[in-house]
Amino acid sequence: MVRVMASGVFDIIHTGHLHYLEEAKSYGDELIVVVACDKTVRKKKHEPIMPAEERRKLVEALKPVDRAIVGYEDDFFRVVRKINPDIIALGYDQHFEGLEEKLRERGIKAKIIRCGRYDGDLNKTRKIIEKIYKKKGLYKNEENRHS
Repeated sequence: MVRVMASGVFDIIHTGHLHYLEEAKSYGDELIVVVACDKTVRKKKHEPIMPAEERRKLVEALKPVDRAIVGYEDDFFRVVRKINPDIIALGYDQHFEGLEEKLRERGIKAKIIRCGRYDGDLNKTRKIIEKIYKKKGLYKNEENRHS
């Protein structure tokens, strides 16, 4: 049984996420996904749109995912030890400097695999947010109908 670990924010689920998780699952029998906790998202990216537990539930409902958990804010390696993966699948745009060395220093023998890029039109959360923002005028009539 080969256990694969993937991780991410997953703030607005999109086809880029699905592509990443499908590829990650193809490397093993079980896929466990670590969803970044809200504090980590705030520190490294932006104010989360959805709370961590809601993001976790959505990720866990995706077909390739066997289980999803919310990560810890203090130590990435703590969750890696807990999952004990055979493979850590990184997204094409995820950067963990010196990860292999840091894993070895901690006695973690997981193999690191870099998943490929998905070039869909809306393959990143920021692209989706920008598109919605640009189209905000289109929704003014909707607001009036519901008033």
